[in-house]
Amino acid sequence: MAASRKFLSNKDIASGVAACLARHVPPHARLTLALSGGLDSMVLLHALNALRPYPFDLHAVHVHHGLSPRADHWAQFCAQTCAALAIELNVHRIRIAESDPAGIEAAARRERRQIFAALDTDFLLTAHHKNDQAETLMLQLLRGAGPKGLSAMAELQRLPDWRAAQLRPLLPVTRAELGRYAQMHALDWVEDESNLDIRYRRNALRRQVMPLLDAHFPGATLTLARAAALQADAAELLDDLARLDAQAAIDGARLDCQMLAALSIPRARNLLRYFIGVQGWPMPNARRLNEALHQLLDAHPAARMRVNLGGADLHRFRGGAYLVPAQALPVQAPQAWRGEPFIALEAVGLRVVFTPTVGSGLKRALLDAGRTELRLREGRERMRLTPGGPHRTLKNLLQESAIPPWERERLPLLVCDGRLVWAAGLGVDADFRAGPGEAGVMPACVRTGNDGASGQPDLRA
Repeated sequence: MAASRKFLSNKDIASGVAACLARHVPPHARLTLALSGGLDSMVLLHALNALRPYPFDLHAVHVHHGLSPRADHWAQFCAQTCAALAIELNVHRIRIAESDPAGIEAAARRERRQIFAALDTDFLLTAHHKNDQAETLMLQLLRGAGPKGLSAMAELQRLPDWRAAQLRPLLPVTRAELGRYAQMHALDWVEDESNLDIRYRRNALRRQVMPLLDAHFPGATLTLARAAALQADAAELLDDLARLDAQAAIDGARLDCQMLAALSIPRARNLLRYFIGVQGWPMPNARRLNEALHQLLDAHPAARMRVNLGGADLHRFRGGAYLVPAQALPVQAPQAWRGEPFIALEAVGLRVVFTPTVGSGLKRALLDAGRTELRLREGRERMRLTPGGPHRTLKNLLQESAIPPWERERLPLLVCDGRLVWAAGLGVDADFRAGPGEAGVMPACVRTGNDGASGQPDLRA
């Protein structure tokens, strides 16, 4: 605590911010401050302004949530403050429905993150401080989080879906120190009345639980922040171990189930957690993660396995685990083909292109003479892939193919007079194959990405 008082008494908040920038920010970088108008962000704005002339380009962004009748006043306050300092401010207005299933807190956080992720800047500066660290640790403990969830907010953080790196220059400072700094420099700020509403979990923790902890355990806030930093070390060690295991077990989008099974259960769970993270998906809760690991390790190798992890489904296929977007079965009406160069199947994000050929592909004359349509699977389709061979069910052919199970319900089929003549990824029916010198047509699939499954392999004839 003495070190913290020294930090403030030496007027080192501005110099501490300067030291943080020197560690991470190259000259002439573009910085954007997330400015709410509250105490924390106004102190950071003042400290940044005290560094002038500075070798970086400083801007600010304000998110207008529209949840408070005073929201317009806050935006105006931020605009006037930035104008007085000759700092460009961008105000983003968002709408949050009170009926949002995520809840108002989570919905507001989600919308802010979307705005921050898209900012055209090098660094987004946020005013998180030491008390925020302690409160976040407590919230994560009550959610049953592991080391990564309990770890401290990093001074510098790079998120996979953000254009900018997030920088938190005030992490060594307590809320009380920020208040004393604001008084020392006669700063103005706005107060969000929702911060008093203890129906929100963080507010209840901040106003009821943390004061009680500090009363019975002096210095609890600092101790919890230190514990969060220790959890960050543990989380980094677990990531290092996962990276070592991943060298042999992860190949692109595939996790080798045999390699996974060779590890101890905690180590396998750690690797699965790492695999989900590097694929860019949010981490599922402990129940779903354990269920996924159980099925990957214990399911019969030939079993068709799928576990929903929230936004993604985890599949096991040919000894590997894959993550694909969670999607409902597509609904696509059959579309007649009358010689068009292509037909779009919006429900599955594919375009089927028909290329004229001679001596290969499907007999054009047979397609023109019958009722030809493009559709998805309905069941009980059969086709003959080799001349003189048996007619086999599409189900059996797909089971023997290299087409992943999650692609099979989205498989484009060409049917002529009710008979399957072409299946994407399998080829053409032998009885409809164009002979030497005969006019033909060859269908092929091109991914359009409209189904949100970009990155999945194209199905081609």
